[in-house]
Amino acid sequence: MSTPAKNSPGPFDSNRLFEGVRNFKANEFVPRQEFFETLGCQQNPHTLFIGCSDSRVIPNLVTQTIPGELFVVRNIGNLVPHYMEVSETFLATSAVIEYAVLQLNVDNIVVCGHSNCGGCAALYQEEELEHLPHTKIWLRLAAKVKEIVEGKIAENEITLEKRSEYTEKMNVLEQLGHLMKYPYVRKRVDEGRLNVMGWYFHIEKGEIYNYDQELQRFIRVE
Repeated sequence: MSTPAKNSPGPFDSNRLFEGVRNFKANEFVPRQEFFETLGCQQNPHTLFIGCSDSRVIPNLVTQTIPGELFVVRNIGNLVPHYMEVSETFLATSAVIEYAVLQLNVDNIVVCGHSNCGGCAALYQEEELEHLPHTKIWLRLAAKVKEIVEGKIAENEITLEKRSEYTEKMNVLEQLGHLMKYPYVRKRVDEGRLNVMGWYFHIEKGEIYNYDQELQRFIRVE
C-alpha cells in the first residue's frame, strides 16, 4: 500500500488488461504449454511470501521465480494476524499461513515490507482513516510498531526524517513476532524444518534487505 501519487494520469483503459491476456496466451503459455499443463495438475511451492498489496511489490518479479514456486498472500502493510486457535471471523491471511505450512509443507516463509509504505504511514494519520473503517481496524496489528518508533524518537535514538523507513522495518519484525506465535510455525522452525525470513524491499534502489537475527539488523542481499 502506498500513498496516492499527485497529478496521477487519467482513467486506465481496461482494454490493456485484455491485450495483456492475449499476449500472455501467445507469448508465454503457448511456448511453454507442457509446463503449464503439468502445473495445472498440482502445485508444490517452496515458499510462502507474505507481502504488501502495494502494486509496486511483485513477489515473483523481485525473487525471479516462476509459477508454482511461491504461495502468496498480500494485504495492506504485510501484516500477520495474532494467532487464534479457533475463530468465527474470516481470517484470510491466517488461513493462508495454516494451509501453506500444514498442507503444502513449505520450506520457507518470507515477510516482506517495503519503502514508501502507505500502510505504515497511516499509523501516524489516524484521522485520515475515518472513511476507511476496515483499514483502520486492520492496522491495529501494527499499533505496537508506532509505540516503539515514537519512543525511539522521544529518546532521540532516531530522527523524524528516518521515521518512515524505521517504521517499515520495525513492522517486519513485529509481524515476524506474530508469525512465530503460531504453534505449528514455531514447532517447525525449532525442528529445523522451516526457515522464516524478514525482508525489506527498497523500491527506488531495487534492493532487498534480509534481517540477520545474530547481527539484529537488515543486511542487503548481494
